[in-house]
Amino acid sequence: MTTVRDAVFELLRARGVTTVFGNPGSTELPFLRDFPDDFRYVLGLQEAVVVGMADGHAQATGTTALVNLHTAPGVGNAMGAVVNAAANHTPMVITAGQQVRAMMTMEALLTNVDATTLPRPAVKWAYEPPRPQDVPAALARAFHLAETAPRGPVFLSLPMDDFDVELDEAGAAAARHAARRRVTDETAAAGPAVEALAARLAAAANPVMVTGGSVDAEGAWDAAVALAEHRGLPVWASPIEGRVGFPEDHRLYRGVLPPALAPLAATLDGHDLVLVVGAPVFRYYPYVPGPVLPEGAELVLLTSDPGEAARAPVGDALVAGLRPTLERLTELLDKKEEPGDGGPADASGAARPAAPAGEPDTEPMSARTALAAVAGAAPPDTLWVNESPSNVQIFREVVRIGRPRSFLTTAGGGLGFGLAAAVGAQLGRPERPVVALVGDGSAQYAITALWTAAACRVPVTFVVPANGEYAILKWFGRFENTPGVPGLDLPGLDLCALARGYGVTAHRATDAAHLARLVAEATAATDGPVLIEAPVTTVPPTL
Repeated sequence: MTTVRDAVFELLRARGVTTVFGNPGSTELPFLRDFPDDFRYVLGLQEAVVVGMADGHAQATGTTALVNLHTAPGVGNAMGAVVNAAANHTPMVITAGQQVRAMMTMEALLTNVDATTLPRPAVKWAYEPPRPQDVPAALARAFHLAETAPRGPVFLSLPMDDFDVELDEAGAAAARHAARRRVTDETAAAGPAVEALAARLAAAANPVMVTGGSVDAEGAWDAAVALAEHRGLPVWASPIEGRVGFPEDHRLYRGVLPPALAPLAATLDGHDLVLVVGAPVFRYYPYVPGPVLPEGAELVLLTSDPGEAARAPVGDALVAGLRPTLERLTELLDKKEEPGDGGPADASGAARPAAPAGEPDTEPMSARTALAAVAGAAPPDTLWVNESPSNVQIFREVVRIGRPRSFLTTAGGGLGFGLAAAVGAQLGRPERPVVALVGDGSAQYAITALWTAAACRVPVTFVVPANGEYAILKWFGRFENTPGVPGLDLPGLDLCALARGYGVTAHRATDAAHLARLVAEATAATDGPVLIEAPVTTVPPTL
């Protein structure tokens, strides 16, 4: 006889999902019993780290991640990371164990009371199957929902006694049908709508394109480049995005828009039509009063997320798949540039700036000197992960991402993403070097990810620009005129000692040349993770 467990693992095999990210508890043991040899279990020591690793893995590979958490406490621990995954539009199926059905009504220990309410509103769908026989169909539905636009995490609560239930012939057949089903989401915008947008782009005197992370996530990178080159569109990156949606070494690339109303509108001044692709309109922080657009400008949003379309404060919107719609737009437009005029300046993926002249090569370095050294030493095909909030602006200036699936951060605003996501990304893309730039404050939110990196011998290079404070909060404090805020200094952190305690090789860089040498050696090695602490001075960001 086929059990629910058998059916679940066959469904996962059919979908090619053979990696499970988890932190097990007693309610998960029945699912994990006799764990199949063709599956990989990636252990995280805390649930937010588990979800962060799954997030990085899903984004780096373009697949859906499977997470297994421990009933209500595990879901609660993971919620900050689930919020980040939702903002990142990461396809993820989160399962959590539940008390046996016979004791759920009496709310015995480890009962997940109102299990489907706990993860909302961060998940697209939350469900607890009414019968054990419904588990395979519910899991199949979870995958379909996670993978259809707008992509994101979904949640299933699974009672622990469901997995040993035997399926009758009809139940087993239903499970096989669920495993074989596929849902394809490649919808282009309707013909007249695309034709109308093409006409607006053709008629505009000075149009501009703004790209977001969904361009990369949906495989629309080449289509966005083709449209920009075809129409001669300058391209800005939308603010506070988790991925890069256009090659930053391209002649048409202009930079990252500031994340505030007045400065963003001023940056777009002079453009009469703004085409936003794969991003909300817009992610702002902090609040700087002003118009959304400059005077005389119109906006059109192309997005696969109906929510983003509905909440945009200005302009029109098309809800459709990005790649097919962009390709059709390019076909409809008359070419404005000769072939080759808009090609990338350097297809290798990263600029190679030298450290600014005149700065002493002593500890602590300026953040720009340190990041320039890292950028110059990292291999061209590096997959970058960034969670150094006070230095991300400098990072985007010295590291120019020139190929898809090469940059990950979080659009959710919560810390704890960087260390964990880097481990997951490296597990998913072992053929590429992964370099994670994570602040010394940010690192503490997911520090146990170092243990997983060491235990799995994942060759991630962690670079920690350490300034001994929450520098971004000090900047916000000055901007928001809130002096005297406690808790913004972080004295006494020893990142190298912490890393070594988790089994990770660690070094402290003394100057830019030393940092560059350490990065080059770490990214060339394949025998496990390396953490490099680089003391830096604080350089406040600007709007």
